[in-house]
Amino acid sequence: HCNFEFDLCGWKQDENDDFDWHLRTSSTAKLDTGPATDHTLQEPSGHYIFIKSSFFHPPGQKARISSPVLSRRNKNCKVCEGVVVAGTKNLIIFYYHMYGAHIGSLIIYQRTTWKNEKILLNLTGNQGNFWQRKALTLSGDGNEDFQVVFEGIAGKGPKDGIALDDLTFSREC
Repeated sequence: HCNFEFDLCGWKQDENDDFDWHLRTSSTAKLDTGPATDHTLQEPSGHYIFIKSSFFHPPGQKARISSPVLSRRNKNCKVCEGVVVAGTKNLIIFYYHMYGAHIGSLIIYQRTTWKNEKILLNLTGNQGNFWQRKALTLSGDGNEDFQVVFEGIAGKGPKDGIALDDLTFSREC
């Protein structure tokens, strides 16, 4: 579980992208950019990660952050496409905030150690001025270790941004 209150909890910025996700609070954010509070504490001093479009990050540029490697050798984390293991699914649960007239996109991938990427979710455009919860099923053949990658793509609006908070893997992984 990562609530970003102290650090990135082992999540790593990708080196082959255009810019980075930034750890921040609403109290340090400029007016009209990002959520009014974080999701965890529900207050302006709470932390989350954020990207925004700007002069320095024109439309289409990408910021990627990836989870620690999850081992398929963990017997409880072996899943097949859509199969339920021991009555539960292997999930990543997270909260996102995507607000603005010209917001970009948020794409979530499951990436194997061989760098094969499968899109788990693709959100584009304004999703509302509030935190939303999403749970995605992790799948695969059970043989390769993998990571989850969050990719934010800058939109056209200088005040538009994408925020993430409370990234949690189910106990099975």
